[in-house]
Amino acid sequence: MDAGALRLRLAESVARACDGAVGAAEVLASTESLAALGVGSLALLRLADAVEDEFGVLLDLGDGALHTDGFDGLVAQLLRLGAAQPRWAP
Repeated sequence: MDAGALRLRLAESVARACDGAVGAAEVLASTESLAALGVGSLALLRLADAVEDEFGVLLDLGDGALHTDGFDGLVAQLLRLGAAQPRWAP
């Protein structure tokens, strides 16, 4: 999975974690932090669980960057942590 595909998949995960309150297109278009988009602490917890389930990568909810960096920063962090392939990928 390339960075573009990961970006799209993660934006969809953010939208699901927020129960659709923030859409994937809005996440993809934004340079704001997830918090500024309206992603709350419960949604971040759901997102962290989804990322762990799908990619086997643990997000540290205590990491301030998760709350202050933009979406592209989160994508870059996941790539650094090895989330290029879903766990179910061959």
